[in-house]
Amino acid sequence: MASLAEKRIADADEQADNNPQMRPEELRLLEALLFASTEPLDQATLAKRMPDGVDIKAALAQLQADYAPRGVNLVRIANKWTFRTAGDLSWLMTRESTETRRLSRAAIEMLAIIAYHQPVTRAEIEEIRGVVTSKGTLDVLLETGWIRPRGRRKTPGRPLTFGTTEAFLSQFSLEALSDLPGLEELKGTGLLDTRLPSGFTVPTPSDDPALREDEDPLEAGDLELALAPPVEPETGSESE
Repeated sequence: MASLAEKRIADADEQADNNPQMRPEELRLLEALLFASTEPLDQATLAKRMPDGVDIKAALAQLQADYAPRGVNLVRIANKWTFRTAGDLSWLMTRESTETRRLSRAAIEMLAIIAYHQPVTRAEIEEIRGVVTSKGTLDVLLETGWIRPRGRRKTPGRPLTFGTTEAFLSQFSLEALSDLPGLEELKGTGLLDTRLPSGFTVPTPSDDPALREDEDPLEAGDLELALAPPVEPETGSESE
């Protein structure tokens, strides 16, 4: 007479044979890898840890569907996968005390410019904003981990170029930069004046992390450099 364990294995095998989707054991392996990881994992990394022949894309899609109604969801952020508490249960976390740091209006404007115009230099940010950019404001954004130096512009002085990070996508629950609101959405939320100049457009940011033709790679020590020299107060400069 077969033992209870043997019967369960036989039942699982029978279900797998009748189901064209991933075998339960493969889903269990994938589930374990994602739970054990301290950071999101991409498909290539997961595929290396899975048995040969597993359709990792199909497995992720099935696991995501399995977890959709649960308290923990499988989500994709910047083409990497991780488990997160379901959005409608975020109130359960209110018992945790989180100290929030309010960004200044200047920092919010700079972050928006970098998100939509990346790769962008400090001088280009100043040109768009129409005011001098404080070094402290840029440093605050770097400390949050939401922006990073990408490379150096192939122009005189070779200024640093900046772009957003995966932490930025995670903070604002974006799967990709293309999910940022467009012109009509910004108008609808009241963030833009409906009476905009003719021809006004909102750039479509690119998710391509590769350097552009007008960028050189970062050099050793670039990340430790002072990002901008102190600026003298001038008429029209921003106030922190």
